[in-house]
Amino acid sequence: MSTTRVPAPQAHAPDDTRPSAPGAALRSYAAAELDSAIAGLGWRGGRVHAGVHQARKALRRVRATLALGGTALGPGAALVDRELRKANRGLSSLRDVQALVETLDRLIAPQPPLDLLPLLRRARRNAAASRAIQARAALADDPQLASRRDLLVVLRGAMLALPWPRMDLPQLQSALQYSIERIVAAQARAQGSHDDEDWHRWRRRERRLSQQRRALKAGAIAHAVDLPKADKRIATWLGAAQDLGLLREHCGRDSPFAKPDRVRLKRYADDELARRRAQIAVLGAERHAAA
Repeated sequence: MSTTRVPAPQAHAPDDTRPSAPGAALRSYAAAELDSAIAGLGWRGGRVHAGVHQARKALRRVRATLALGGTALGPGAALVDRELRKANRGLSSLRDVQALVETLDRLIAPQPPLDLLPLLRRARRNAAASRAIQARAALADDPQLASRRDLLVVLRGAMLALPWPRMDLPQLQSALQYSIERIVAAQARAQGSHDDEDWHRWRRRERRLSQQRRALKAGAIAHAVDLPKADKRIATWLGAAQDLGLLREHCGRDSPFAKPDRVRLKRYADDELARRRAQIAVLGAERHAAA
């Protein structure tokens, strides 16, 4: 059994969290999210996949918070961010098989056409079997995911040592503006493309801004900056489109599905994905016109 121990968050003087010195509040928020990631990787049995999902979400939130600091956090922030990114990607195979099961659950839930229902249910059973195999392999290689949790504990210490007091409101505003500009560029590229990666990039950048908004609200700093209004419709629809893209990706040579099912599932995913992206394009145009 791992002896990983998560250090308790350090206490700060009350005036450290005043809006003119937002670094302390964001530091505490990032530490709590990293604690959540470490805890999630310790979940056992049938909760392993849910724990990995929690950990990956928390790691993305930490990285989004670090991005708010920009150059104010010094060169060490880039090193910590890079290692957090590698840790998150190292969990992606476990997360992908869970995401496929969840995608199929969401496609089954609204009662699809009767000719598709047996196909989707069969695909769900095959995906769940593949998920169990992946989990056993990952845990055999890294029992209880202990080495990954140990790494996150080390990164937590490095993150806490960054010069958070250097962060100020102008830096936060600049970081938010940068996130918005990246969304605008990603949206323009995706809507002129049929490449899944371009659409995934757009979703990731929308998600990054949402995570930064969450961090600022958690740190009671949101009122002190010009925070762009959230558009949950686009984020939700981009997520639905990514579900279909994920299903399509699993219809290739290494698919957990039987060949006849792969052909039908890919055709279904292609048709639904085209329809969803057309709807997203309309929403994107509305947002651009309102800006």
